[in-house]
Amino acid sequence: MYFSGDSSTFGESLQAGDAWPHRGAGQYRAAVPPSAAIALAAAYLLGSIPFAYLAVRVLRGVDIRTVGSGNIGATNVWRTFGPRYGIPVILLDVAKGFVPTLVATLAVGHVAGLLAGAAAMLGHWRPLFLGFAKGGKMVATCGGVLLGLAPLVALAAAVVWIATFAITRYASVASIVAAASLPVAVVLFGEPWPVLVFSVFAALGVLILHRGNVARLRAGTETRVQLRRKPARA
Repeated sequence: MYFSGDSSTFGESLQAGDAWPHRGAGQYRAAVPPSAAIALAAAYLLGSIPFAYLAVRVLRGVDIRTVGSGNIGATNVWRTFGPRYGIPVILLDVAKGFVPTLVATLAVGHVAGLLAGAAAMLGHWRPLFLGFAKGGKMVATCGGVLLGLAPLVALAAAVVWIATFAITRYASVASIVAAASLPVAVVLFGEPWPVLVFSVFAALGVLILHRGNVARLRAGTETRVQLRRKPARA
C-alpha cells in the first residue's frame, strides 16, 4: 500500500524501487517517466474546475466574482452564501488536490504524485476553464495534496487552521498560520526532503496570494467569517 495513517509511509513503501531521487539528473528522469505528463495534464485540468464558481452559478444564478471579495474560493462562498454552500465547495477543492496526487502516485510514482498535486494547485490558482483568470488561493487544494502526500502533516495543518480560526474568526489568518506551519510539521514528522521542498513552496504561494488579506487586516477592514450566517439572496 502506498498510503496509510503513518507519516513514514513514504520511506516504508518505497523499498520496491519506487524511491525518492536523492542525487543525479538520471535518477530524476527514471522517477518521472513519460506517463507522468498525462498525470500532470489531468491534474491541472481537474484543478482548473472552478467548483465555487459553478456551485453558485448553477444553484443561485450568481457570478461569485461579482459578490463579496470577488474571489472564487470557498471562503468567499461561505461568507456570502453561508456554510450550506461553502462546506461542499471546500470538500470539492480538497478532493481536486487529493485525487490527482493519489492516482498519480499509484499509477506512476511518488515524484509524479507530488508534481501532480502541484499541477492541481496551479490549476486552482489559474484555471483554464476561466480563461486563466485569477482563481482561488490554493488553501483547500493544498490541504488535499498534503492529505495524499503526508496525511499526518495535513492533519496537523488542519488542526492549526481550525484552532486559529476558532480564536480569530478570520479565514485568512487561519490559512496564513496553517501554511506557515507546514514546513515545521514536515520536519517534525520526518517526511522525505521532496515533501519539505513542496511544503516550503506551497506555504510561500499561499502567503503571497493572501497579501491583499494582510493589507486589509492591517487596515482593520478584513471580514470575519460567521459560522451561522443565512444564505444571501440572489
